[in-house]
Amino acid sequence: MVDAPAGLTSEEEAAFLAQESEMGIVTPALMHVESPPIEKGDFPPMEDLVKRIPMPTRDLMEELFRAKFITVRRMPRDALKVQG
Repeated sequence: MVDAPAGLTSEEEAAFLAQESEMGIVTPALMHVESPPIEKGDFPPMEDLVKRIPMPTRDLMEELFRAKFITVRRMPRDALKVQG
């Protein structure tokens, strides 16, 4: 087994970004987005939340992933992938 780097070296990355810049491709910088304060309060009953998911979607989730809804939890915003 050969120990190889798992990605670009810093020099390779710099060359790649310079080449993209020359071609007019601008790679947006990562921005830190501050999370809004976490809301406190009770959750609605899980049955009510599950009912919001259309039945065909629930059936497909069951078929593909054997997904079962067992609890409701509040997740920190930074644990979610945010498209933007």
